[in-house]
Amino acid sequence: QVHLVESGGGLVQPGGSLRLSCTATGDISAIANFGWYRQAPGKMRQFVALTLNDGRTNYHTAVMGRFTMDSDRGKGTSSLRMNKLKSDDTAIYYCNADVNGKITWGQGTKVTVSA
Repeated sequence: QVHLVESGGGLVQPGGSLRLSCTATGDISAIANFGWYRQAPGKMRQFVALTLNDGRTNYHTAVMGRFTMDSDRGKGTSSLRMNKLKSDDTAIYYCNADVNGKITWGQGTKVTVSA
């Protein structure tokens, strides 16, 4: 069993940066890859970034060039560096992990982009 905890959210001005972290505890050796999703108020949860089995990372077009995802499966950690933030990036950000084919989610961390 794996438990995920996100951190690093907060209030930031448009154009600013934040770095979100995700830490896994438990059987981290069972984690195949990490992903980041977000859910804006009144909207469906949306894919942000995902590390593939071959090590490449896919990004949603809305964040490509602004967000950078890094993961260390051996340490059970993942991070999402977010630059040039926009008001549209306001959402709760969730980390997930593929654990033996089952997706496990963290509780989320809130990011608000506002002047």
